[in-house]
Amino acid sequence: MVKMRLVRMGDKKSPVYRIVVVDARKAATGEYIEKVGFYDPKSQPVTLNVDADKAKEWIAKGVQPTETVKNLLVRAGVLEKSEKLSPSKTKTKKKK
Repeated sequence: MVKMRLVRMGDKKSPVYRIVVVDARKAATGEYIEKVGFYDPKSQPVTLNVDADKAKEWIAKGVQPTETVKNLLVRAGVLEKSEKLSPSKTKTKKKK
């Protein structure tokens, strides 16, 4: 399975991320197939560069973006915001 996910780079306490297409069985910082974009959350304003054509091409081929990458692609205007189909990962408290 091939995924689109973030790879952390940068120094300690100053993260910079690459948005990459990678085989899901590879290590998080291992070899990737193609670089699709760049994300710097610490800059003011936040830097987000995404090659929309590459991202759309990979998604059309069936690549599954992680939740974080999906949110970044929506922010960049590559994907349209859709209702979340998967259940939330946090547990909700039951009311008594």
